[in-house]
Amino acid sequence: MSERFRDTGERLWMLAREILVVCPRCGGRAVVVVHPDHRDCDHGPHDKVMAPHRLSCPGCGHTDAWTPRRARKGDGDLFFAGGPPLAVPRMTGPEDPFFGLPLWLRHRCRGRVLWAYNAAHLDLLEGYVSARLRERHPYTGSGSLVEHLPAWIKAAGNRDEVLAAIHALRTRL
Repeated sequence: MSERFRDTGERLWMLAREILVVCPRCGGRAVVVVHPDHRDCDHGPHDKVMAPHRLSCPGCGHTDAWTPRRARKGDGDLFFAGGPPLAVPRMTGPEDPFFGLPLWLRHRCRGRVLWAYNAAHLDLLEGYVSARLRERHPYTGSGSLVEHLPAWIKAAGNRDEVLAAIHALRTRL
């Protein structure tokens, strides 16, 4: 168990470079990534979140493509790129924000679902949950991933159960 966790200010979208999902065809582990033609675009968060994405399953060969769609009434956040507004994918889990597929890394814990996009996301969760001293990042306001974690994950009384769930998720990697 670590003694100290220092919030680096990581946002959820920063961990979405690779999202492990359940393949809709075979039920195996598939991955969602920024489409190869757009990987070098990096002018800010919108370049990664609003770039076209590709789903691919190494088990069955299934692929699919996602592109941003025009916003509709009732959509939450909007992105303006010189044309009609686009709907920003909602990164709230436990489904992937692009295809709406169930995340590969999800586990029932304390009557809820603990989820992660990938190994880096699990590392961050494990570091935070296992730490006895948790220090906030001085410049994130209220925007970092750990500041948005639900209270049941943050509660010291749930530490052992949450860490057990994180370890169970690691076995799926």
